[in-house]
Amino acid sequence: MNGRGTARPTKADVARLANVSTATVSYVLNNVESQRISPRTRDAVRKAAETLGYRPNLAARNLAVGGSGVVLYIVPRIALGELPMEVGSRLTTALARHGIVLSLQFETDDDRNVVDAINDLNPVAVTSVFPLTGAALAAADAAGIPQIHVGSAQLRALGDLHLSIGELRITHLKDRGHRRLAFAYSDVDKLRPLGDYWLAGLQVAARDHGLPELTVGMLATDGSDAARVVTGWVEQGVTAVCAQSDETAFVVLHGLREAGLRCPADLAVMGVDARLLGAVSGPPLTSVGFDAKEIVDVAVAAMMAELGYPIEYEPNARKVAGLIQRAST
Repeated sequence: MNGRGTARPTKADVARLANVSTATVSYVLNNVESQRISPRTRDAVRKAAETLGYRPNLAARNLAVGGSGVVLYIVPRIALGELPMEVGSRLTTALARHGIVLSLQFETDDDRNVVDAINDLNPVAVTSVFPLTGAALAAADAAGIPQIHVGSAQLRALGDLHLSIGELRITHLKDRGHRRLAFAYSDVDKLRPLGDYWLAGLQVAARDHGLPELTVGMLATDGSDAARVVTGWVEQGVTAVCAQSDETAFVVLHGLREAGLRCPADLAVMGVDARLLGAVSGPPLTSVGFDAKEIVDVAVAAMMAELGYPIEYEPNARKVAGLIQRAST
């Protein structure tokens, strides 16, 4: 366990230096013989670990050889529908099969409960929707605890989720004749990393399809500037908007109504996360829905690899999300 402020090499660092996956690093350093890994690769991993001075988390190593432990799951305050709680519930059952207790910690202003849980429970890992920040991040770093979140190195299969969803959304809109697209950010600072994540995937897909660069705007959650923002988009020739969430898409729809514009005739709107209210919005909202069971399958496999357990297969994100087409596009 290193001191606060000291950069501790991680398993992801070893993987990058050895040019292998983090799962391969786990297999090699935990002497998992069931995996077919060449002597050359094993030597490369061990050499990279030695060069970086990497030492596996002792709690994780103890867990890997038959002990038990705790994984913290941070539930965000922000509205993300029922997905975080469903994922947490499924993770509780799935990890219990491996002798791991999942402790749900709800995000607060000062994250004192998360810091206390890290210090008191000595968890083997922390998992969350977003990267840790502030006091919680400092506590996890000081303890050398692996942090697993959507987009992190450990969740490689979900790390490409923004690309597959970006492709799905761009293809859907392009097939309907749209070329000038916009992206709608929420004005909630806590949500900015998620907005950046979805936008990055859309930008890659737009370039791949030869579309112009997306116009980017931010809307106040209370809808106070929504009419002005959507009117500006329409005047610029934008014909479709991808919002960073269904909630932000609802604000776009509100702006269209306030501006006397029609959806999708004047501006098509598409969300992501498939909130139940999307089925009864005006008009019903096209969105992308997530399968909590598939997400848990990917997350549990990633955690098992991170903690030194062999996994039977390498999961992927192909079944994690799907298009829900409604009248807004």
